[in-house]
Amino acid sequence: MAGRIRQNDIEEVKARTNIADIIGDYVSLKSAGVGALKGLCPFHDEKSPSFQVRPGVGRYHCFGCGEGGDVYEFLQKLDHVSFTEAVERLAARIGFGLHYEEGGGPTEHGNRARILAANGAAEEFFRSKLGAPEAEIGRRFLGERGFDSMAATMFGVGFAPKSWDELTKHLRGKGFTVEELSTAGLVSQGDRGVYDRFRGRLIWPIRDLTGQTIGFGARRLLDDDKGPKYLNTPETPVYKKAQVLYGLDLAKREVSRLDQVVVVEGYTDVMACHLAGITTAVATCGTAFGVDHIKVIRRVMGDDNSKGSVIFTFDPDAAGQKAAARAFGEEQRFSAQTYVAVGPDGLDPCDLRLMKGDDAVRRMIDAKKPMFEFMIRQVVERYDLNTVEGRTSAMRGGAPIVATIRDPASQNGYARELARLSGADLQDTLRAVQSARRGERPATAGRATTLTEERPVVGMVEIPNDPVSRTERETLMVLLQLPSEVGTERAARVVQVPFSNPSLGVVKDAIGSQLASLTEPGWVDRIAAEVPPPFAPLVNELSVASVPQAQTGDLTAYARSVAGALIERDLLREKAELQLRLRRTDDPAAARALSQAMMQIEAERRRLREE
Repeated sequence: MAGRIRQNDIEEVKARTNIADIIGDYVSLKSAGVGALKGLCPFHDEKSPSFQVRPGVGRYHCFGCGEGGDVYEFLQKLDHVSFTEAVERLAARIGFGLHYEEGGGPTEHGNRARILAANGAAEEFFRSKLGAPEAEIGRRFLGERGFDSMAATMFGVGFAPKSWDELTKHLRGKGFTVEELSTAGLVSQGDRGVYDRFRGRLIWPIRDLTGQTIGFGARRLLDDDKGPKYLNTPETPVYKKAQVLYGLDLAKREVSRLDQVVVVEGYTDVMACHLAGITTAVATCGTAFGVDHIKVIRRVMGDDNSKGSVIFTFDPDAAGQKAAARAFGEEQRFSAQTYVAVGPDGLDPCDLRLMKGDDAVRRMIDAKKPMFEFMIRQVVERYDLNTVEGRTSAMRGGAPIVATIRDPASQNGYARELARLSGADLQDTLRAVQSARRGERPATAGRATTLTEERPVVGMVEIPNDPVSRTERETLMVLLQLPSEVGTERAARVVQVPFSNPSLGVVKDAIGSQLASLTEPGWVDRIAAEVPPPFAPLVNELSVASVPQAQTGDLTAYARSVAGALIERDLLREKAELQLRLRRTDDPAAARALSQAMMQIEAERRRLREE
């Protein structure tokens, strides 16, 4: 059992430690008068700084939530360590040797300090292995993405040997127990005993704001590795993925200085941005961008005004659009302005740097667009603007987004932009925005509302009974109730069809995001969880509403015919568009291509009927 640290040592360590340096690793502090610093409180969510630090007396206090104390209490409360661990950490930071009463020694049984020490030793091991012959595949992976040995060193990239337990044996030899390694997430337990969690993979160390390694991200390299493409450290006492941003330890000072943060989607994107001069780039670690990430960014930025900027980069695919929607849902939690930057041809920062150089990455960030404009365009692009119905649906789909804009002048400006993009009448657009505003519910005290919270609850009673909406509604009913009968291939084609009814389109998009689990148990539950909360009742209704299956007696034939009718309707729309373009073109080559495309559509229609 560890002995008590001598009181004189406790006082000496505190006296030698500048509390502002410690708190400054977590919070962006600015001058608040003589002898005082201020920042956003790390213990509660706030937009105006009420957290104050006085280095001269070694104390901090938040006038918003009441938290306060000395440097030891700060570490205990924020990092959830014991008093002894807090003292030991600060002593190690300044190189002070502690003395223990009754012959005791430092705490070592699976605590935070031991986990961090194990991670540090593992990082050294991984880095040393990157130069080994076995790691050639890892070095090639880095080289093919434009990263040399200096870049690997800068970001601490390493390699995990394919061996069953080489890391385990190495760390056991340094005095770490199996329990400590398991708690750190470095080893796993199987039928054959303890084995290395990371094997045959490229390794990135994930660090906290103070620069300590708290976990790892591992990229699959070998064809016989059947694990996920990226494997991260599991949740541990020091690693909480919802609160961690990769690269923030390197970016924090520039984030604070420039009042800017660039949120990218992966480790190599962070590397590419930093090497290209975008030194404010960070990424989430195997999880969606969420509220806890926002709190971390706001503390580092010192986000107490509207001058800052948060720039998101998203892939143009379905997953990227889903990530954009999630980020937009939290947009109002920022005081800073939010933007979206998309690379040319949909290239992410890593590929863009590789193909077009550092300057192209910088231009991509400089060409950012406001988040509201990006989201409006995302909605409008789902609809066929060549039809009155499509233009009206696009306008109605974008109106709730415009309605969430707090500044009246900006709201009117974006209403005009929505009218322009959708081709709808401006007055109709303004009325739709006002209608969406009237549908808002009061914000819950103490927190910002999101777009999904402001939308009224949607049910089948709001869905029109015209032929187009009826076809869309019945198709969703069979997809929810009879997914196996529809089949994965036909379902995948259905979710590509633009829906005229916005509410049904939301459900369709949720189905599209979950297609991989179409025939698995809990299908409807997953869709209900995927849609914004106001649309969950609609999913429930569609999943229980009666379908006229008794008329045919063949569930499979019925389900496939309903889905096929929707697909054929879309094919006819595509054919009509091609015919219009064919009549307008004078280019023989273009005419041949259009004719060939129409023939392909007819072939798909025949195949649908035959199936």
